Amino acid sequence: MPLPAFWVMNPDLPQFTAAEHRGRFGWLDVVILAGLFGLLWSVLHFGGGMLTHFDEHAMPPLETGVWHIPYYAGRTLLRMWLAFCCSLTFTFAVGYAAAKSRVARAIILPAIDVLQSVPVLGFLSATVTGFMALFPGSLLGVECASIFAIFTGQVWNMTFGFYHSMVTIPSDLQEAATTFGLSRWQRFSTLEVPSSMHSLLWNSMMSFGGGWFFVAQSEAISVMNKNIKLPGLGSYMAGAVERGDNSGAFWAVVAMLLVIVASDQFVWRPLIAWADKFKMELTEASQAPQSWVYDLLRGAYVFEWLAIHLLHPVTERLRVLTQRFVPAGPRKSTHGFSLSKLVFILLGTALVLWVGFHAVTGLIAAFESVRNAVSLEMLAKIAWLGVLTMLRVLAMTVLATLIWTPIGVWIASKPGVARIAQPLAQIAASFPVNMTFPIVVGLFVAWRIPMNWGSIFLIAMGTQWYLLFNVIAGAMAIPNDLKDAARTYGLRGWALWRTLILPAIFPFWVTGACTAAGGAWNASIVAEWATWGDTTLKADGLGAFIADVTQRGDTPLIICSIAMMSFFVVATNQLLWRRLYSLAERRFRLD
Repeated sequence: MPLPAFWVMNPDLPQFTAAEHRGRFGWLDVVILAGLFGLLWSVLHFGGGMLTHFDEHAMPPLETGVWHIPYYAGRTLLRMWLAFCCSLTFTFAVGYAAAKSRVARAIILPAIDVLQSVPVLGFLSATVTGFMALFPGSLLGVECASIFAIFTGQVWNMTFGFYHSMVTIPSDLQEAATTFGLSRWQRFSTLEVPSSMHSLLWNSMMSFGGGWFFVAQSEAISVMNKNIKLPGLGSYMAGAVERGDNSGAFWAVVAMLLVIVASDQFVWRPLIAWADKFKMELTEASQAPQSWVYDLLRGAYVFEWLAIHLLHPVTERLRVLTQRFVPAGPRKSTHGFSLSKLVFILLGTALVLWVGFHAVTGLIAAFESVRNAVSLEMLAKIAWLGVLTMLRVLAMTVLATLIWTPIGVWIASKPGVARIAQPLAQIAASFPVNMTFPIVVGLFVAWRIPMNWGSIFLIAMGTQWYLLFNVIAGAMAIPNDLKDAARTYGLRGWALWRTLILPAIFPFWVTGACTAAGGAWNASIVAEWATWGDTTLKADGLGAFIADVTQRGDTPLIICSIAMMSFFVVATNQLLWRRLYSLAERRFRLD
């Protein structure tokens, strides 16, 4: 019977099993070390291209030969992982703060609502000039703008998922952590992160795939009258779309699929197999997730050696420091604020005031720029376009829920199917929608499908996977003892769904549906305006309008359209998704 994650990960509690120590290096360790050094060399090789000289007015054209695709794929993959590392750091910091502090939650959740509604092109419009000014004459400024754009396509889903997992940790585990007097760091590392691991992993996979969805927009930057193409797979794809180059688009898609499959086999599948030990259950699953890479890594001695000589000393030192500066238990000081808490409050207040000052000055500048440049008739038109896009978003959310909820539960219930379905779902989630334009544009024209309806399909191609991945994560996290109890009581069909499956996956569905709806607004920019070569199909909607004015560099209309999109997203979140989050926290927890 596997132990709960809290007992397995707590180094201060007695261990009931001892790992087998091999005590010597073998051929497998040599292979792993060679792979690690190769990975380090690749990072330095591809990262060196980010530090070259850059002149916006004298940019060399991108090479169109297919033999340049491997190098472009490496540059793009490096940007993706750098953005993911930033997203993971942001997720732990901001998600933790939102879960632990009511004051922070009151600021963070509305802020994320607004930020996830801002499209990638909106972030690029606001940041590309600033990053270029920060690193004058260097390509690093544009690289930072591109990485930041990919970051904004990944981070919100991960943060929402981690926050929601934090606030739904069972109360008995929280009480056990309090009883053992764990410090904040010990509670975070031994209870909160392990309990959130399934949701965090599946949302990370989805967010990483979402980064691929907007990779063309983040590498082929066409905003504010700028036309900058960074060396990368996304810009190569964008160039193939502009030229109508079917051969170049085909080989770019092949390269992207190979990268996605390799990422699944070497990163995500091993992590899924490793994270299975963090399930909170009393009976072990008959079929656990498997990974050949994970099995190989477990047989290597190099990681044991690193743990003994590097990880454990660092962890012990960190534990000593946290015990010195952080109270070990839940005891509250009887002498008012401690010095560390006072410093934290002062720094937080200063940060809030600094951000608030710049936000207010930015709003005043935006208002001044649009006051005399945009008429009331234009504002009414933008609002109507927002209503049309909102109807498409709602249609996508409802259809995706009806289609992918039963499929996701079925995939999660069969590990053999999950091993095949997971990489396929990642490929589908990661596939840039503009690469479907050769087929989509031809079919829409041949079958006379209006773009106003066809854009719903294009939006769903990029965002329905948020819902599928969260449903899979929720169904996989159902404890096997609850499944055994349901079988014992003979629950089948709708009775099983009503009493076990739907309540168990509801918190995950809320996270998936909320982020899918938020992502759908962003995806509407590329889904409502399909271009392949000389053929262009345009839908009536706010996404197409933003794409048009951003490309023209019309600052007043960019501000108004992005503000309108933010208003729709924030209003939907406050009126619908926040209420559902609250319901999930109150009623659907494994207590």
